[in-house]
Amino acid sequence: MASQHRKPRSAGARVTGIRTPALATAALTSVALLSQTANAAPSDDGKPSLEEVEKKVDDLYRQAESATEKYNAAKEKTTKQRKRTDGLMDDVAQRTQKLNEAREELGSYAAAQYRTGASAPDTAAFLLADNPQDYFDQNQLMSRLTDRQKGAVDDYVTEQSATMKQRQEATESLATLTDAQNDLKIAKATVQKKLGDARELLSRLTAQEKARLAAIEKQRREEAARKAAEFARQQAAEQAAAQQESGGASAGTGSSSTAPSASASEDPSYTTKAEKALAFARAQIGKPYVWGATGPDSYDCSGLTQAVWKAAGVTLPRTTYDQVNAGTTVSLADARPGDLIFFYDDVSHVGVYIGNGTMIHAPKPGAYVREESVFYDGESGIHSVVRPA
Repeated sequence: MASQHRKPRSAGARVTGIRTPALATAALTSVALLSQTANAAPSDDGKPSLEEVEKKVDDLYRQAESATEKYNAAKEKTTKQRKRTDGLMDDVAQRTQKLNEAREELGSYAAAQYRTGASAPDTAAFLLADNPQDYFDQNQLMSRLTDRQKGAVDDYVTEQSATMKQRQEATESLATLTDAQNDLKIAKATVQKKLGDARELLSRLTAQEKARLAAIEKQRREEAARKAAEFARQQAAEQAAAQQESGGASAGTGSSSTAPSASASEDPSYTTKAEKALAFARAQIGKPYVWGATGPDSYDCSGLTQAVWKAAGVTLPRTTYDQVNAGTTVSLADARPGDLIFFYDDVSHVGVYIGNGTMIHAPKPGAYVREESVFYDGESGIHSVVRPA
């Protein structure tokens, strides 16, 4: 079963939310028949059929989840930028304090010059100058100052230059923060709009139509579970064949195995971490999906996988877009418990693999963290499998 996870994406017909290349003919037939009996044709008043509503709601939830990952990225960027801006503002305040102290020292020299009737009130003029360096160059102030005064001037110039630089950086950082906050607002509004549209569509359905939709969803999950069971049987058969071949070669030659079993090739360190991660994941089952949530009471998809691996001592990035690059890509056939399974071309969904073609994930708004087949939206929906570092 080599490289099953990167089959070409199909833009063909979908039956109740599952891409057609992933199902056997019999499964397609059963789902199609269910759809035909459950879905009413469009009415004369233009009301969409149940099938159309189901597809639209499914698409809106997908779009909302994709927008959620953009929201997560914008939120993370905003948090980091705010922290950087606050740090720069603190630096500016400290620099300003030092600059004021240097100015006060120079001011004391200017006052002394005035009281003693000194003929060159250069220090006072210097303090009022827009650019002290230009003042030095034009008036040769330094040649008429004592060593102590020269030191004070040097300190002032240094602090003024550093303060101006810090203020510029703080201003730029604040502008970047404002942009990030705007992106966050847009992403949040997009999620809320998609979820609102989905709720609006569902609110128009009668109780009977909602029951039919639930039946379609149940059928879809059952078909996905059968696909997972088939995958698990095939995977086990291939491993058994590899072990038998390896054992035969060893017995015939007296040498070590040339085709080690999956268990023999496993990294014990990874296995230990994966066991901790999965124990945590199982403890989250039943908690609600909430977009943007990272636990402990609710999660979105990437918030769950991040928390799962954090429990094993591994730090993952916040979003699916970054998590997909946080490890080693393997084939679906080689997936091991603890691996991350990513979905769709935009990498907008992720779950943690638990073996036998199943995973634990936070599915979508209105649902709860649960165990489910990795084929819940068809095999072509699987984007990649990543083993965290």
